[in-house]
Amino acid sequence: MSEFDGTRWADPDFIKEYLDNAEAYVPFRHSMLEMLRLFYLHFIKGNRTKKILDLGCGDGVIAEVILSADDGVRVTLVDGADEMLKKARERFSGNENVKYVCASFQELVVGSLLPADFDLAVSSLAIHHLEPEQKEALFRYVFSRLNSGGYFVNIDVVRGPTDELEGWYMEVWKEWIEERKRAGMTDQDFSDISRRYQENEDNRPDTLEFQLESLKKAGFEQVDCYYKYGVFTVFGGKKV
Repeated sequence: MSEFDGTRWADPDFIKEYLDNAEAYVPFRHSMLEMLRLFYLHFIKGNRTKKILDLGCGDGVIAEVILSADDGVRVTLVDGADEMLKKARERFSGNENVKYVCASFQELVVGSLLPADFDLAVSSLAIHHLEPEQKEALFRYVFSRLNSGGYFVNIDVVRGPTDELEGWYMEVWKEWIEERKRAGMTDQDFSDISRRYQENEDNRPDTLEFQLESLKKAGFEQVDCYYKYGVFTVFGGKKV
């Protein structure tokens, strides 16, 4: 059994619960996806066909955002869960520009499953499941898969730089969910979501500072945080 198989992301029931409710408990998810779309339009889109790598693709929502901005792109979707890739295949049924690779991050970094000709690598709410040294290894791997001038953009959760700030970020998250419930946007009770997030052994977030520095160590330039709301961030860099 692989390291990935021992996580909840190998459980179809957990995957369904996450996909059904992501909009309800991921604050400003639409805003983070819109930031990615705007990033693509400004930095990536051009005259030639672009190649996109989506790491931990889930059901393909990130790829759909990029395809909405440029329907001619070629996308490679990577996920360790067959169930997630099944959902993605349903989303992009008939689109011959979308490829699927079933592999964990750990399998990627030690193999040669992917070419080294991508213009943009993206990931959403997946890399925080890795240990610090695994994140660094993945960042190096992503750098090696990009064309010169390519970019990496990561939408993810991070750990607060201090316990005091981390506590506040959890309160901000909880209040956001309560507002959604009061507005009738969900009838589910996610009031304990921050506790579940902190107690889940699959979650191993590191600080934003650590990850920005890790990107620089991997070789990325123009490294920055593009968006932040509590623990939720959009950050990345460029391969010059």
